[in-house]
Amino acid sequence: MPFATIDIKDDYAITDVPQIRLKRNIENEQIKNDQIKKKKGKDYQPNYFLSIPITNKEIIGGIKILQNAIIQQDKRLAKAMVSDGSFHITLLVMQLLNEDEVNIGINALLELKPCIEEILQGKHLTLPFQGIDTFGNQVGFVKLAEGDHIIPLLEIAETAKKTFQEKGILAGESRSFKPHLTFMKLSKAPWLRKNGVKKIDPELYEKFISHKFGEELCSRIDLCSMLKKKQSDGYYHCESSIVIGEKDGGEPDDAELVRLSKRLVENAVLKAVQQYLEETQNKKQLGEGSSVKIEEAERNGNDSDNNRK
Repeated sequence: MPFATIDIKDDYAITDVPQIRLKRNIENEQIKNDQIKKKKGKDYQPNYFLSIPITNKEIIGGIKILQNAIIQQDKRLAKAMVSDGSFHITLLVMQLLNEDEVNIGINALLELKPCIEEILQGKHLTLPFQGIDTFGNQVGFVKLAEGDHIIPLLEIAETAKKTFQEKGILAGESRSFKPHLTFMKLSKAPWLRKNGVKKIDPELYEKFISHKFGEELCSRIDLCSMLKKKQSDGYYHCESSIVIGEKDGGEPDDAELVRLSKRLVENAVLKAVQQYLEETQNKKQLGEGSSVKIEEAERNGNDSDNNRK
């Protein structure tokens, strides 16, 4: 299931965050997590997420070299690799059950944009990636290097969760947010376990343990589906996007215009079909009413003729 790409752990340590802010964030996070647990229950299954797409060719190329190096050591792991078109950082997961909820999610994303701009204060958000780690030796990911970029990224993630939850959307995880860039996960190929591959051996990536993969200039945040068919380039189905950073302030790029146009067309088609069905139903009801009136008129006419006779 695509949700397996969204892997989060509790053990995220941040050394540069001021103690007061860190304590406040922990307390707020605990309160929100308790509320999420009560509200979600057993039926909560995230199927959408907020994504920061990885577009830097240096990062993508470095990860492909890493993946190939691992595959050369164990060809069975080829099926466990994440395709390069899917590389992303997950900000938030959520559950959107129908078209109305998706539209609410789109509105929440649009409302999030000025909040992000306020957090960034005109600065660019650059995300450097260095080193390799795993979640329980089951998910391999490229680490986000420590630095000043951590604080605004965490604030954006926290603000996103608050914005979506205030819209009534079930969003977030009970575990703390740990930004990461997944490049492989054993769950993509369940048969590996039956063939003796039960964990990712650290020796497979030891040459990349401190490798610098490059920096991603965050310029876009997407609302993506985990379940809908992926795009032709391998990236997730995107419902809507917001542009932040240096690309902001201008006209939408071609990809965004295509997404907006596609969505407008889909909505127009749905409305046209709904209107057609309503009109057809109304005509049918009117036709049935006319038939009844004609039958009544014929009966009345026959009665009059009989009376005259």
